[in-house]
Amino acid sequence: MENYKRHNKVVYLTQYHIVWSPCYRRCVLVDGVKTRLEELIRMVCNEQQAEIKAMEIMPDHIHLFVSISYLLPIYKLIKAVKGRTSNIIRKEFEHIHRMPTLWSRSFFVSTIGQVSEETVKKYIEMQWNKKPQ
Repeated sequence: MENYKRHNKVVYLTQYHIVWSPCYRRCVLVDGVKTRLEELIRMVCNEQQAEIKAMEIMPDHIHLFVSISYLLPIYKLIKAVKGRTSNIIRKEFEHIHRMPTLWSRSFFVSTIGQVSEETVKKYIEMQWNKKPQ
């Protein structure tokens, strides 16, 4: 019960695992881009009052585990994160500016229901240990 949030007469716990990738799954999320992207994602999530539980930026995709208010639709958070980060990253990094768009239109989102929070965090942290298929 300690993870549950309270607002007026509502008790809730809305947590999501989100995955998205750059256009054509290009490996551009490295070095300075990765560092700046992490800062920007934290900034946008903070503005949207979304709590980041875990985040891993891989060279060709991002895993984000967030807890948000029941009032914020998840698509609006994803739109804000992808839109703001794309705009700023494309302005700041010349090699990405040449890409037609930074992010693909698609994304994966899953509610954290039957799976424990710790299981999702471990899965995201283990991404670097996975062998390419």
